[in-house]
Amino acid sequence: MNKKLVSAIIMCMISILIVSGCGKEKRKANEVVVGLDDTFVPMGFKDDKGNVVGFDIDLAKEVFKRENMKVTFQPIDWTMKETELVSGNIDAIWNGYSITNDRKKKVNFSKPYLKNRQVIITLANSSIKTKQDLKGKNVGIQDGSSSLDAVNKDQKLVKSFNGGKPVLYENNNQALMDLESKRVDVVVADETLARYYINKRGQQKYKILDDNFGEEEYGIGVRKDDKALVEKINKQIDAMKKDGTYNKIYKKWFGTLK
Repeated sequence: MNKKLVSAIIMCMISILIVSGCGKEKRKANEVVVGLDDTFVPMGFKDDKGNVVGFDIDLAKEVFKRENMKVTFQPIDWTMKETELVSGNIDAIWNGYSITNDRKKKVNFSKPYLKNRQVIITLANSSIKTKQDLKGKNVGIQDGSSSLDAVNKDQKLVKSFNGGKPVLYENNNQALMDLESKRVDVVVADETLARYYINKRGQQKYKILDDNFGEEEYGIGVRKDDKALVEKINKQIDAMKKDGTYNKIYKKWFGTLK
């Protein structure tokens, strides 16, 4: 075999390794990596000790325990979630991930497992009472979130915001901190987060408007070709709802059942 042919074969092998290395790390069949925004209380977030906890975390742990699979939770840039999934860096998006038509084009969704609304949160003493009162106001939203998608559907209203657009944040915690500091007038966020946050910080500080930006459902997103994983998730969540485990986890994080 001549040197040129050997060199060509080596370069080809290197190219294959580089391409495959850029995507999914080598994982065993019984291992799964879940991607999440680790600031999204109460779905998946870091506690005071730095441990990732939350409703979705408990749910995922139980699902994969029943499937005898090892689960790892990987914090990601939420604006890059589908890219992280498709590239193979994670195997599932499981963190208050709202099912939308646009996202259905990119991922394979599980059955819906929790209902949610996009609510408008403001301070208790605010004069804001309806969506129309948002005209000229600073509206805070997490970048890359379904909250932003929901608000952007009403472009006429968005253009009436102060600056003609919402104030974007890396995560909901930052947005809500700016609400407390009155740097923004309202925050639009998932109701699950809003209720938990308000309960922790004090019911008397905030109010949630009756108006909202739509109802939705949460699902778990996997790669389009990963039918086996989504079937396992669906099977175990159905079983957990039947045997009471789902309700037990729900009550732990939200206090009462819907």
